[in-house]
Amino acid sequence: MIRRIALVAGALAALWSAPALAWGEYGHRTTAQIAMANVRPSTAVKVRALLAVQKQLGTPGCAVRSLADAAVWPDCLRKDAWRWAYTFPWHYQTESICQVYDPKANCANGACVTAQIERNRRLLADKTLPAPQRLEALAFLVHFVGDIHMPLHSGDASDAGGNAVKASYGIAPGWNLHSIWDTALAERAISSAAPPLVRRYSSAERAEMAGGNAADWGRESWELDKTLVYPRALNGLDPCAKGAPKPESIVWDEADVQATIPTVQHRIEQAGLRIARLLDDALAG
Repeated sequence: MIRRIALVAGALAALWSAPALAWGEYGHRTTAQIAMANVRPSTAVKVRALLAVQKQLGTPGCAVRSLADAAVWPDCLRKDAWRWAYTFPWHYQTESICQVYDPKANCANGACVTAQIERNRRLLADKTLPAPQRLEALAFLVHFVGDIHMPLHSGDASDAGGNAVKASYGIAPGWNLHSIWDTALAERAISSAAPPLVRRYSSAERAEMAGGNAADWGRESWELDKTLVYPRALNGLDPCAKGAPKPESIVWDEADVQATIPTVQHRIEQAGLRIARLLDDALAG
């Protein structure tokens, strides 16, 4: 009975916060805060100098006063789709989780998250470009590194990275598999972390978690989909086994939450430390 009450309370709390606290909001801000806590002091100065020109972006409804603001700026642009819709495919890169991973798949003309991480890293590093253009690149880079670490941004193409899989979070209906990972799990993972995720990490921790490139990070998310996300959705079934059903409607219960929170925490940590490394490299000199 106590467990059921706790599950209901947690589900309702997550449902209440879902529109505001997503990996597009709470999680992205957290990855940016981790990055700022771990960049070199000289990098932090250069980030703040770029943020000082935020009014020149011409997006008064989407302010970029801090790196945390910058991390959610690309999602804020969705309310001005007439202007920014061409950027929307840049947030993800889905493909079959049951075939060989291909970092170039579903990336026509660079319209995918792996290509845009590299593109915006290069733009940010180019000191000959105007500051507003580099600030735009900074915001896209920080956001997309966060996106690629959320497993379902590299999810199965057949269900649009879990968006087509109807879900209940505990007893709370009206979710899908993607939104549960985007919102409720991110919130639970960040708020329950001990020690807090936003902190100065040791050199050993940074060495362990900050490596790789966009293709590596996409592969990590794709493998988590194959070995963790979809098997949990299918109650332990191998999603790639012959005759395995496609998840259509699932319940993500407290056991699923507890089994997946450590992975979410780790992915947020990795994203923040990798952002820090990219910023240090791009803004060096």
